[in-house]
Amino acid sequence: MLVEWSEAGEPVLDDLVRSLDELETQVGAGETKRMLGGEHDRKNAIVTIHPGAGGTESQDWAEMLLRMYVRWIERHGFKREVMDLQPGEEAGIKSVTFTVNGDYAYGMLLAEAGVHRLVRISPYDQAARRHTSFASVYVWPELPEDVDVEIDEKDLRVDTYRSSGAGGQHVNVTDSAIRITHIPTGIVVSCQNERSQHKNRAQAMKVLKARLYDMKMKEQQAKLDQLGGEKKDIAFGSQIRSYVLHPYQMVKDHRTKEEIGDVNRVLDGDIDPFIKTYLMRKASGSLAPPTADDE
Repeated sequence: MLVEWSEAGEPVLDDLVRSLDELETQVGAGETKRMLGGEHDRKNAIVTIHPGAGGTESQDWAEMLLRMYVRWIERHGFKREVMDLQPGEEAGIKSVTFTVNGDYAYGMLLAEAGVHRLVRISPYDQAARRHTSFASVYVWPELPEDVDVEIDEKDLRVDTYRSSGAGGQHVNVTDSAIRITHIPTGIVVSCQNERSQHKNRAQAMKVLKARLYDMKMKEQQAKLDQLGGEKKDIAFGSQIRSYVLHPYQMVKDHRTKEEIGDVNRVLDGDIDPFIKTYLMRKASGSLAPPTADDE
């Protein structure tokens, strides 16, 4: 009878553990959201990932980061849409831009903006040497249509090209993909998600609008900081986190000193502890810049 009860109880126990995990995620997300009160924190997010120098090695790392964020999105029940993805020549990705639709998506993912560093034994190195790779993550809020961002059509160069990568039978059939260059700032955005050239242009303009608005806000903040003598804790684009797979296992956030030894857990999308600690430190003004010897 004990064996029969045990076997019958296993599915119930699995369901209970799964439910507790989901509840823990929801409670953690609720605590995190209480710390978000910025003007755009509640909005959807636009995220771009670019590999650093290093070819296949860093392109593979960029794809690993994309997978990490996809898993995080799934954990929170958010929706995502890939707007542009450029696959690597051998492996990984050259760049990806995607939207994350969900309550406070921007406010939470802003904690991820910056350079992410990976240390591991390279699977692409026959000599099995240790490699360090970098990838940059950029995050912008998806803005409503009524936000005032002036864009002069004369300042735009619009190129069309054929879509690349996974996409079924409609890929590489027509020149529906759009690349828009904003000449005064040099900002380049692309979209190849839709079959319609018109829809791709509209999506690309949405990203351009968000990036120009973000640039404008940063310029205004820089002027205020200069007038007030304030020094920023973290410069945008600085190394924010290291993921070490060799010679030991550790993920460390250099701004908060938060550490997690289970690297696979983090790469499977469990980044909420880093986001929560970042928001707490940011609210208290105790974010620390990384040092040259940070590992």
